[in-house]
Amino acid sequence: MKKLILGLLLSQSCFAQDLPLKDMIQSKQEEITVSVKRGQIDMLTGVVYGQILSTRSARQLKMTILVPRNNDLKPAIVYFPGGGFTSADYDKYFEMKDALARAGFVVAAAEYRVIPNVYPALVNDGKSAVRYLRAHAKELGIDPNRIGVLGDSAGGYVSQMVGSTNGEKELDKGEYLDQTSDVQSVVTLYGISNLLNIGEGFAQKIVDVHHSPAVTEALILNGTAFGEFPGASVTSNPEKALKASSMGHIRKGLPPFLIMHGTADKLVSPQQSEQLYNALIGAGNKAQYIVVKGADHGGLMWFQDDVINRVVDWFLNTLGKPKPNPVENKPKKSNL
Repeated sequence: MKKLILGLLLSQSCFAQDLPLKDMIQSKQEEITVSVKRGQIDMLTGVVYGQILSTRSARQLKMTILVPRNNDLKPAIVYFPGGGFTSADYDKYFEMKDALARAGFVVAAAEYRVIPNVYPALVNDGKSAVRYLRAHAKELGIDPNRIGVLGDSAGGYVSQMVGSTNGEKELDKGEYLDQTSDVQSVVTLYGISNLLNIGEGFAQKIVDVHHSPAVTEALILNGTAFGEFPGASVTSNPEKALKASSMGHIRKGLPPFLIMHGTADKLVSPQQSEQLYNALIGAGNKAQYIVVKGADHGGLMWFQDDVINRVVDWFLNTLGKPKPNPVENKPKKSNL
C-alpha cells in the first residue's frame, strides 16, 4: 500500500514538472486595465506657519497642507476649523479638504489661538496663515493672487473676519509682513458674524446664556475673570464686540462670500448668516446665501456631496481653476 501511494505522488510530481509555469498559475491570475483619472496629492504635516513669543515660552502655530502633485499654478484655500473658540482641531473635515484638493486647490488647514487668548489673536493668526502661503507660493505651486478662506462655526467667524478686514493692516502681526493677507474669496458655514447676538431668535433661556460673562464669545472678547477683573459679557461693551465681528467691517469692495447655514441649528442662530448676507448685498458686494433644510450645527449633512460640491464650485467660480505654470517646477520624484 505504501509503495502504491509513493508511486502516485511521484507520478503527480513528474506531471507537474512537465507543465509550463504559466499554465500552472493561469487559473489564479487576474489581469486588469487601469485608467489614470486622478492625480497624486502630497500631504505636508506639522508645518509651522507662525510663532508666538511670550515671556517664558514660544508657541508654534501649525498647519497641514494638501498639494496636488503637478506643474500647475494653483489657487489656494485656508481652512479654519470650528471649536467654539475653545479648540482648533485643524485636521478635521477631511472630506471637504480632500474634495478641494482633488479639484486642484492647495488646501492649508490651520490652527489658531483660542481661549484663554483673546481677540484679535485668532484673527491675527488667520491673516498670518494667508501670508505664509503667499511667502511660500513658489515652493507650493500657488498663485498668490488667488487665495480663499473657508471655515465652519468659530472657524467661520475667523474666515469672515479675515475676508471682511481686507486692507486693515493693524490686524497683521507676526511673520512675512511684506506679504498681503487680503483674500479673494470667502466661505463660511454656520459661522458667527456678530458676537452681540449669537442666540438671536432662540428661546429666552438660550439668549440669557449668551449674555453671561462665562460664555465663550465673552471669554474670547474680554478674557477670563482674574484678580480684580470679574469678567464681562459681550454686551458690556457693544462697540468693542462689533469691532470684533465681521458685521462691524462691512463695506463695499469686499471679496465674494458664500454663506451657508442649517435651519435646525440650535447653537448659532441662522440669523447670524442672514444678517451678514443682507449687509454684504446692501453694501454692494457679491454674496450668496444657501439655507440647508434640516441641517443642525456640524451634523452629517455638512459632510455630504450636496454641500461639499457647492463649496468646491464656489471656489472654482470665484478663484478659477489651476493654470499652466509659466515657470514650471517639475514634481519631486517619489516611490510612493
